[in-house]
Amino acid sequence: MKITPKNIIFHELIGLQVEVLNHPDPRLLGVKGRIVWETRNTLHVDTGRKTLVILKSGGLFRVTLPGGKTTIVRGDHILASPPERARRIVRGR
Repeated sequence: MKITPKNIIFHELIGLQVEVLNHPDPRLLGVKGRIVWETRNTLHVDTGRKTLVILKSGGLFRVTLPGGKTTIVRGDHILASPPERARRIVRGR
């Protein structure tokens, strides 16, 4: 299934570019990079200098989809591992 702004919360995010727009930890505001790993509660973002572990909870992220289109994702909407989020599609969200 193609990743779109409407279905991104059901997909794995590894490999996508991300920017932190808002976060409970103000030190993370503006962080940009590529998502290299994802767990239930965190995104691991390679900034080019180091890999940061960013909590999803309370965050607001701009994610660049394949093809260059961007979308905004609330961290609370992706609080689950990629396989758990994929199962939501089968269950009807």
